[in-house]
Amino acid sequence: MAQQFNPYLTFDGTCAEAMDFYAAALGGTVRSMTFRESGLDVDGVMHAALETPTGFHLFASDTVAGMGAPLVVGNNVQVSLSGDEPDALRGYWAALSEGGTVVMPLERQMWGDDYGLLADKFGILWHVNISVTAS
Repeated sequence: MAQQFNPYLTFDGTCAEAMDFYAAALGGTVRSMTFRESGLDVDGVMHAALETPTGFHLFASDTVAGMGAPLVVGNNVQVSLSGDEPDALRGYWAALSEGGTVVMPLERQMWGDDYGLLADKFGILWHVNISVTAS
């Protein structure tokens, strides 16, 4: 089996809504299991996984009291999308920025690539880097 890197996001009760948003923005289908489906008497998503047709993987869950460190929304996890397909990456940028805040506009940077940083409507920071060879 090949290895893969999976960013894991934690939410305070909005995991299902957030993962549906990411599936709409990036493509793919969300698979999820709730805490109740696993036998716990707690509301929320225990684990959700999004796999897109382009090979992106994103995992997430809601947090409940006693699960670990307190949740800090936004800067606890950052996600980076990069590659040499400008149309696709600009499309992800546009979709993810809906309802969010652009921190750095997606534009040519000193290293030669097009790069931007945004906080989506759930407070998650997304880096988008389009390789100079693609522009």
